[in-house]
Amino acid sequence: MEREHLVFVFGTLKEGFPNFATNRGTRVPGVFRTREAYPLYLVGERHTPWLLDLPGRGQQVSGQVFRVDAGTLAAMDRLERIAEPDGYRRLPLALEGLAEPVHAYLKPAEQLRAGEVRQGPLAEYAAEHALLYRPRGDV
Repeated sequence: MEREHLVFVFGTLKEGFPNFATNRGTRVPGVFRTREAYPLYLVGERHTPWLLDLPGRGQQVSGQVFRVDAGTLAAMDRLERIAEPDGYRRLPLALEGLAEPVHAYLKPAEQLRAGEVRQGPLAEYAAEHALLYRPRGDV
């Protein structure tokens, strides 16, 4: 049997959000929250949600957890551009109420430039934030 991966999604990959079509996983029931605080910002002209790899700063962030197969994880990796210097990094993350760490897409803090933050830090990426989002190439 193929190994499944748990992925914490906090932004556009959430169910009902702009990039959910890439997320072909099975949702784990409930809403989950990071064990530690992290800064979640809307960044740049595209209002892209960035969860910065700065544990202990910002707020605990709410999101959804999905069980995904290797193909879906690879599709998410491509969307999040993990192979690109300015992409996200897929890192382990601890959530409240889950014993095992999950994967999450975080941005290295050094990628954030002064003046690029549009909103935040946020505790949750909500529907009103998604309305501001512009897919790559639409700006």
